[in-house]
Amino acid sequence: MYFAALLARTEDGWEASDTELDDVETLSDLADLAREASAEDDTVLVLIEQEDAWFGVVRVDGEDDPRIYVSDAAAAARSSYGEILLTDELLGREPGDDATDLDALDLDGTEDGEPSSAVDDDEEEESGAAEAITHSPLGDGEILDDLGISEKELRALDADDALSAIAEVLGAAEVLETVR
Repeated sequence: MYFAALLARTEDGWEASDTELDDVETLSDLADLAREASAEDDTVLVLIEQEDAWFGVVRVDGEDDPRIYVSDAAAAARSSYGEILLTDELLGREPGDDATDLDALDLDGTEDGEPSSAVDDDEEEESGAAEAITHSPLGDGEILDDLGISEKELRALDADDALSAIAEVLGAAEVLETVR
């Protein structure tokens, strides 16, 4: 189960709105959606979570490039919404570099002369991009520093209650719950 919301900072505090990501295909689309939520060039946070698996924060400040934090890169890589956040730049890949597109490669573990082993179908499906991306946070850990959440605190959040914890620190827990 996914949940996505926009938190837009205003003069009067934070305003929350539920958002559908069905029409969002790229990070640029997501940033445009966030910018539309702000009457001025105020900070907008896009909060995304997949229940008990991962969460992501995208911060858009005016026309600046979006800043991204993902709690578990490998879990997000298996998610259509997570793939929006895991850009080539964030993953340290050159855009359009097919040699680094692990989904396009048929890697079975024998490329380096290792013996072939019996792999069941479930394990084989999980290979590819998720194999190369670790189950660790990825992105700008300092994304919320100036809003009261340090990198250490952000990394310590559990995926199942992270968005509520973030909203609590921001003073936006009530407005986030209204759209949940």
